[in-house]
Amino acid sequence: MYFILLSFAAQKDRLAEFLEGHKVWLQQGFEDGVFLAAGTMTDGEGGAILAVGESEEDLAARVAQDPFVTGGVVEPEIIGVAPTMMDPRLDFLRGGE
Repeated sequence: MYFILLSFAAQKDRLAEFLEGHKVWLQQGFEDGVFLAAGTMTDGEGGAILAVGESEEDLAARVAQDPFVTGGVVEPEIIGVAPTMMDPRLDFLRGGE
């Protein structure tokens, strides 16, 4: 399981220019079954995505295609998490890499 943090970067002022492409990119991630949740960080400094089902290398390649990334709007950080304790309702996340 991975958390993808998309922190605003130098080109933040160009967000609107890349927003529709970013939405299409996100939708593809959901359709591919890789993205489980996405949203705005509560501090207003970017966004975050919960991802499963791909290796870190494949996920990094996917993230590199995000129009926000290619446009310099955000800087991505991929954080891998191997849960050792989890609510049983989330058992489907186990081994999802």
